[in-house]
Amino acid sequence: MQYLIIGLGNIGPEYERTRHNIGFMVLDRLVAKQGSEQFKLDKQAFFARTMHKGRILNLIKPTMYMNLSGKAVRYWMQHLKIPKENILVITDDLAIPYGALRLKGKGSGGGHNGLGNIQEVLNSTEYPRLRFGIGDKFAQGKQIDYVLGNFSIEEQQDLDLNIERAVDAIFQFCSIGLERAMNVVNTKEPKEPKPPKEPKAPKPSKDTPIEAPIDQSAEPQA
Repeated sequence: MQYLIIGLGNIGPEYERTRHNIGFMVLDRLVAKQGSEQFKLDKQAFFARTMHKGRILNLIKPTMYMNLSGKAVRYWMQHLKIPKENILVITDDLAIPYGALRLKGKGSGGGHNGLGNIQEVLNSTEYPRLRFGIGDKFAQGKQIDYVLGNFSIEEQQDLDLNIERAVDAIFQFCSIGLERAMNVVNTKEPKEPKPPKEPKAPKPSKDTPIEAPIDQSAEPQA
């Protein structure tokens, strides 16, 4: 059985580690974990293929900007003859706390340009998607700067672990099906990232001499 896994993101080194590119980052990790063929530039996308438990996973990272992602999705669905129920779109989501995952079989684009374009091109809201929460900790009017910005230092502490969880969610979807995978993926909420701890001052050893307190009342001597 074949699947088409789509990671959403923007092409270019300036976007490489941004929140909006989490779809690309998850697929890059999946390929590295599998030790399979690397992504190669192909028709409208970077393409790679790997296997998991007898299933063929076709991975694409569209080469157009986010709001045109649907064109690449449609081409590869038609080219590989993969039905909607066997595709999975990996995307960021502001409405979900950082690191939380939501696997669903249908739904609106929720204001996400990539999902909105896929919905428009496929003329359907019924296709599986895995949403990776990036939170909404930005000031009013700063949404674009936030999604196109890098993960904070606090978020980066758990980023690798959360990406691994997203990779595992893809494997669950392909191996046990959407409904059962939803029961596994959507249950646990990740903990909020904690700020890095301040290093503790070293305790004085027993051999460290302790200075006697100065007698402030004593008269200065000539």
